[in-house]
Amino acid sequence: MNLDHVSLPPTADFHVHLRDGAIMEAVTPLIRGGGVDTVYVMPNLNPPITNTQAALAYHDRLQKLAPDVTFLMTLYLHPSITPGTIEEAARAGIVGVKAYPAGVTTNSQAGVLNWEQYYPVFEAMQTRGLVLNLHGEVPGSSSTDTEEVSVMTAEPLFLPTLIKLHRDFPRLKIVLEHCTTRQALETVMICGPTVVATITAHHLWITVDDVCGDVFNFCKPVAKTTVDRIALLQAAVSGNSKFFFGKPNTEVLEPQRESGDANVPKGSDSAPHTLEAKKSGKKAPAGCFTQGWTTQLVVAAIEEGVRRGWIQESDALFKNLQGFLSDYGRAFYRIQHPESNARPGRIILERKGEKIPEVVASEDQSIQVVPFKSGDEVLSLRWVTGD
Repeated sequence: MNLDHVSLPPTADFHVHLRDGAIMEAVTPLIRGGGVDTVYVMPNLNPPITNTQAALAYHDRLQKLAPDVTFLMTLYLHPSITPGTIEEAARAGIVGVKAYPAGVTTNSQAGVLNWEQYYPVFEAMQTRGLVLNLHGEVPGSSSTDTEEVSVMTAEPLFLPTLIKLHRDFPRLKIVLEHCTTRQALETVMICGPTVVATITAHHLWITVDDVCGDVFNFCKPVAKTTVDRIALLQAAVSGNSKFFFGKPNTEVLEPQRESGDANVPKGSDSAPHTLEAKKSGKKAPAGCFTQGWTTQLVVAAIEEGVRRGWIQESDALFKNLQGFLSDYGRAFYRIQHPESNARPGRIILERKGEKIPEVVASEDQSIQVVPFKSGDEVLSLRWVTGD
């Protein structure tokens, strides 16, 4: 497969962590460098975004840093959210609500303990057309009659909850975020058209073996087996609109660190953490940073899948890749496609020997972020405007 020169419409990234404050200021300007013009922003700040006013204020902070990016805002599912909150959010253009089971990942301490507690909220969302975005894991403190919860089983054990929510709210749009297992993909496939899933860039590259011993490959949900990785790669280019893109998290370093160390919406799940937090000797926070190279990493992962014989090269491959990166997620969220503009922009990827940097730093070097696959060669990306 020849990827020396690739032309695509801009990517839409439907799962992004941009944090706040200095980290936000360092990573948000990198969005378009990854070929992305639209991002779906996660609300798990500290404190979390739980009302319309906070979401709109956050939107304004982000827009000032990246004026050429469309930011789609969300709320954090929290006991303070009511059907009235959903009504207000819908009127203001808030797109969805992110649900975190309590304690499963970064800043999820205020997450869900009892799903049925939120049924009036889900009914309001179903009526108003807001999307429910699910972090699909059960908490590690949980257990079942047959199996203890671990990082390898937390996602499969969550799937009955997904099925029940879909059964109880069949018109509610639901996204199972950052799928990592073949079981998750299969479950999304058997659900109706209102249930879709995102796949991240980093989960197309790594397995649990790559996570062990490397805090910069650690994310939640953790990467799983080679069988699961192959299933994710195949889903990404299947032409099934239940699967699209959503990207991984961002890792932030202290400046003293030395280098060397069915249609599916896409989402990168990019989310920053300081080196002090990552290597403090305590539990490392979850996240892989792909923000500035999301499209390039996905395209290279597909190329690797073809090379290994996991993906069959076909005439439909590029069309399906475009669907995964751009078309399917926009259609699900009813977002205008950039090619409908009078002069649509496109991204050009070319092989020029560029490498992902060891770190990305703020101007004053106070924030340093370790990119996923730092030091590896990557396709160069540039933007062009159509006539």
